[in-house]
Amino acid sequence: MSPIRSASIAALASAVLATTLTGCQIGEEQQDTSPIVIAADLELSGASAPLGKVYQRALELKVEQLNSSGALGDRKIELKVKDNRSDAAESLRNINDFSNDSKVTAIIMGGCNECAVGAVRTINEKRIPTIALASSGGVTEPVAQRRYVFKLAPNAADSAGALTTELTRRNIRKVAVLHSADNYGREGLTALSREFDKAGIRLLRTEAVRPTDTDVASQVGALVDRKPQALVVWTPPEQAALAAASAGQNRSAPSLFFDSSAAGDLFLGASARTTEKATLIFTQTMVIDDVIATTPAKAARRQWFQDYTARFGGYHGYSSFAADAVQLIADAELRSGGEPGRINRDGLRDVLETSQLDGLSGPIRMTPDNHSGLMPQALTTLVARGGRWRLAG
Repeated sequence: MSPIRSASIAALASAVLATTLTGCQIGEEQQDTSPIVIAADLELSGASAPLGKVYQRALELKVEQLNSSGALGDRKIELKVKDNRSDAAESLRNINDFSNDSKVTAIIMGGCNECAVGAVRTINEKRIPTIALASSGGVTEPVAQRRYVFKLAPNAADSAGALTTELTRRNIRKVAVLHSADNYGREGLTALSREFDKAGIRLLRTEAVRPTDTDVASQVGALVDRKPQALVVWTPPEQAALAAASAGQNRSAPSLFFDSSAAGDLFLGASARTTEKATLIFTQTMVIDDVIATTPAKAARRQWFQDYTARFGGYHGYSSFAADAVQLIADAELRSGGEPGRINRDGLRDVLETSQLDGLSGPIRMTPDNHSGLMPQALTTLVARGGRWRLAG
């Protein structure tokens, strides 16, 4: 072999080796730079638009924070949002579109119970991990038929238990209940009846209101006429404010107790006078500025409270659930161990099912037997004082 040819072969070999080492260092895995695409099906118009817009703000803020934090390495989250117009049929169309998009990693659904329950079959058939921010137990139960569906919102049984404990502590024995005429409202009534029976509390009367009702005076009047010591209001915030106003017009107005579904803005605005001293069962995040940040989790909750308030001019209790849903999906995606650039929905689902997070909403634990992750310990007792919610006690 000639010296010239030998030198050429050696040079070529050196060039190939140099290119190989430059492209991928020895022992170094290929870096994944693919986006994590999260789709969101939200109520941005229609009856549930106020809450849907809260969720959209929270999702956008949390995505922005994670993308700028460096916690995702070279990856970024992309958010795709569609308006379901507070309509279950429109929501189902959105879920179909999202699940057929090969770039979408997971879905977050808003607070519409009927939308989430109505989409269960499609979500499972399409095998796309979905976290709903709706409260109804039917979203995740029975788990065997909802393997790809998870829930991040207060559970009816937990709220009923906490409410009953507070009623008992205050020696209240006669109660009336106003509840929403939807899945979560009916679950709440069942759970309250069960807890009241155990605690020896008499349920004098119940009345139902539709989530779209703008006048609840007749229902509240019928309940107050029975002269209960307390009126439990298990409705969305708009009806809760109307109920408080109606009850306040009665000379012998009962004490007001709100389930977590009634939680809304931190500051009570126009309903401040009629809700003064009312009790609310909700997460500590709503009043985290009352809490000393003694742990990293509490410090994170306080920071979220401050960031959301600074960005949007006020705080809404349910914003933390949307933010925690993004965190759960991002964490699960990083842990699911798929090939770089390839979406691994099944792997993400498997990780979500065993996720544990000391979240902005409180402790969250998912298990194969329980896809509703918010722990009972996340709920606490709040009281309305001076036009805003405060930590009780």
